[in-house]
Amino acid sequence: MATFPVINLEKLNGAERSITMDQINDACENWGFFQVLNHGIPPDFLDTVERLTKEHYKKCMEQRFKELVASKALEGLQAEVTDMDWESTFYIRHLPQSNVAEIPDLTDEYRNVMKEFAVKLENLAEELLDLFCENLGLEKGYLKKAFNGSKGPTFGTKVSNYPPCPTPDKIKGLRAHTDAGGIILLFQDPIVGGLQILKNGEWVDVPPMRHSFVINLGDQLEVISNGRYRSVEHRVMTQTQGSRMSIASFYNPGSDAIIYPAPALVENDAEEKKEWYPKFVFEDYMKLYAGMKFQAKEPRFEAMKATATA
Repeated sequence: MATFPVINLEKLNGAERSITMDQINDACENWGFFQVLNHGIPPDFLDTVERLTKEHYKKCMEQRFKELVASKALEGLQAEVTDMDWESTFYIRHLPQSNVAEIPDLTDEYRNVMKEFAVKLENLAEELLDLFCENLGLEKGYLKKAFNGSKGPTFGTKVSNYPPCPTPDKIKGLRAHTDAGGIILLFQDPIVGGLQILKNGEWVDVPPMRHSFVINLGDQLEVISNGRYRSVEHRVMTQTQGSRMSIASFYNPGSDAIIYPAPALVENDAEEKKEWYPKFVFEDYMKLYAGMKFQAKEPRFEAMKATATA
């Protein structure tokens, strides 16, 4: 099987730019996922994010998770659990308005670092979207504009920890799903693995790699690219040893953004593909997704198409 794509973004600035752009395009078309190095965010800053996130989990969330496990009798599972995940999480909203000041238990240092993290990740997301535009033959800024709605994009970060699990064969860290939104930038634990993606019917490990970001495409980019780029099912497996940190930042369309295939891409496609993807308001898709997250994406697209037709 082909190796999971790892792309050095520094090479965009030199003689290897065209090769690097081809690598990005291949990853978007054939994987829906790739890992980036030399992305412009300083390693020492990322070390600080990792340290503060792990300290916060140990101090404020670990005991709560243990109590949850005890209350739900998850310690010695005999049968597989399919309706919940083995994860401890909190969510920070950045755009259109930040709620980081309202998140309980964060130290001032952690709060300020996560504000700075959000700015850096927003910039990286928009840089990547413009690279996608270039590869797709869309004008620069097209994808950002498509995401904007009336108040700009929505952007937030899910901070997760996946503690050691005594029965990893009975419960997933996170069940298989595709992401509903736009582009996802994941800063994951550099040592403890667990993330897998589905490729050609087989689950492939996404290797931990220090100071990298794992990039994946959500359902909205599949729609706007008219299927050129694909959102891909992924999951998190639990481990018996080590707690896995996961900081996933979601750069998504604004709630009232109207999502539809880019006309320039539809014109070039075969007749049978022209009408496959629906046109919808992102908020409506998210309402549907809330109840169908862990199901295949195709019925979601069909349901949105039926709604639009009605």
